[in-house]
Amino acid sequence: MIAVTINFNSIVKLTDDQFYQLCRENPDVKFERNAKGEIIVMPPTGGETGNYNFEIATDFGIWNRQTKLGICFDSSTCFKLPSGANRSPDVSWIEKSRWDALTTEQKQKFPPIAPDFVLELMSPTDSLKDTQDKMEEYMSNQVKLGWLINRKTRRVEIYRQEQEIEVLECPTELSGEDVLPGFVLNLKTLWQ
Repeated sequence: MIAVTINFNSIVKLTDDQFYQLCRENPDVKFERNAKGEIIVMPPTGGETGNYNFEIATDFGIWNRQTKLGICFDSSTCFKLPSGANRSPDVSWIEKSRWDALTTEQKQKFPPIAPDFVLELMSPTDSLKDTQDKMEEYMSNQVKLGWLINRKTRRVEIYRQEQEIEVLECPTELSGEDVLPGFVLNLKTLWQ
């Protein structure tokens, strides 16, 4: 299955509350919305990709519990980005003081904040161009660091604010740099 983009804008432009309600009324469907207001229906991941997503998220969770520097999120969390897009990275992280600045209501719905860090793990059916466009969208919405991991090609693209994309061929680990201090993601099992 591939992601499907639907443009309802000539019929109805969903408000933030209407989009939130659409997602709540259809819990078995994963929706995103781009900055143009188009609805994107995301297919579920397969077992292998789901397992790798879980393992990666576990590493982030353990690091975050130890450092207590921020808040981690899985792929079911949808963020309202400054551009108006609603996106759900596979793994994301927000520095604690930024998260704490949100109201309780903002935290309960789709948080109106760009994560400090995002990770996208490509599934076999994902379009590389669409996923790269999503990574660029994250960067243009104040995300500080992003990793696009492509198991098929064994490549990692590292996105940083106002810098060229760095492409690594089959790296064994990734550093969280100054955004995720002390975090190192071991990638050896991803390439097996």
